[in-house]
Amino acid sequence: MATPLKLAIEIVTPFAQNCAILWDDSTKHGVIVDPGGEVDRLLASIDKLGIHIDRILLTHGHIDHAGGAARLRDELAARAGTPPPIEGPHEADKFLLDNLEITGKGYGLTDARPVVPDRWLAEGDEVEIAGARFAVRHCPGHSPGSVVFIAADLGFAIVGDVLFRGSVGRTDFPYGNTEALLESIRTKLMTLDDSVVFICGHGARSTIGAERRSNPYVLAAE
Repeated sequence: MATPLKLAIEIVTPFAQNCAILWDDSTKHGVIVDPGGEVDRLLASIDKLGIHIDRILLTHGHIDHAGGAARLRDELAARAGTPPPIEGPHEADKFLLDNLEITGKGYGLTDARPVVPDRWLAEGDEVEIAGARFAVRHCPGHSPGSVVFIAADLGFAIVGDVLFRGSVGRTDFPYGNTEALLESIRTKLMTLDDSVVFICGHGARSTIGAERRSNPYVLAAE
């Protein structure tokens, strides 16, 4: 399906996190997904692209994905007069968002501040990204509140740290759950068409088909 949806990736924080900027090239309105930090750099990228950010989306509450969300919202509000709403993740990640400043200090991430989303997301919700509708799927395991965004008609998904090219999200946190993560991947992502392209929180993009055929974690879970 033809779409004016455009994508730029800014790799931010010492964790090399993929912060995604998506916009409609005809209207120059869009969203930013997982602004983990380096807010000044993200603002410069937004300016260079010449776009207006309508909302900020979070796939989960880890510092490298959500640490810059509060400051970015405030900086954009100072420019536009109204703050862009923050949507996601699932409310099960509230404890992570509440502690972003404390966590950030441990990693030297000075932009990090606690953040309360304007809208928590749950299975079956939808979000709008640059005029396109994305289905929300709750995919716990890497974190309790991880969500992914899927536009099946566009053949495109944003999966945070649930699935990577050749790997999956880590689950060695006290709240991590390997079984839940693999179940999320089996039931929420591997049900998609092989042609669906996804961007993840770290590293290169891939397709569902490529991971179905060669990802050792996916193969072991089936």
